[in-house]
Amino acid sequence: MDVPVTERITEDGTVLAVEGDSKLTARDIVVPSDLSSAAFFIVAAALHDGSELLLPGVGLNPSRKAVLDVLIDAGLDIAVSARREINNEPIADLLVRGSSGSASGPLVISGDIVANLIDEIPILAVAGTQLKVGVEVKDAGELRIKESDRIAAIVENLKRMNADVEEFADGFRVGRSQLSGARIDTFGDHRIAMAFAIAALFAEGETEIIGSEAASVSYPAFFEELARVIY
Repeated sequence: MDVPVTERITEDGTVLAVEGDSKLTARDIVVPSDLSSAAFFIVAAALHDGSELLLPGVGLNPSRKAVLDVLIDAGLDIAVSARREINNEPIADLLVRGSSGSASGPLVISGDIVANLIDEIPILAVAGTQLKVGVEVKDAGELRIKESDRIAAIVENLKRMNADVEEFADGFRVGRSQLSGARIDTFGDHRIAMAFAIAALFAEGETEIIGSEAASVSYPAFFEELARVIY
């Protein structure tokens, strides 16, 4: 928009500055599809044999794409194509095909990468119930103080669905499990609502999600979109 922006590195970090009284020039702006929201659909499709789902124009900003890297490393069939930049943001199309994943060792999420995955951990926990190696999350104590205590919410709801799950102070471990339908509590948390809607797709029997309207905080049309791609 033709606003002068300066960047400088200091001892305290990167400082960005814009000039006051700038004249903004109108531009066409394209907002990429949100990878964090797409992650729910990626897990749903990638872990259902025979599924195929195309997600066009997904944002792949390096600070947000850790969830995609983890899922690909776990052996899920996700093809990244048509890489391009729009408005200085990297985007690509994602083609997801159903498979069970082929990671050879335990999928452990810990250390520095946790900060770039903190919002996707609920759906990664659900993915762990379907992966041969499961998933273990450490160093994620921040989840205790999100919209809900997400560690407690994940563990409680997975236990209700008869999952193999163990809680830690700063995370949890989930083993591959045959999920059963259950009455799920979102605790008013949008990401818990969406993650367990995906868990319900893997479960035998009916699942009831109490407080499902919480999903509208970040994805008002989530359940409509989910129904559209399933049926």
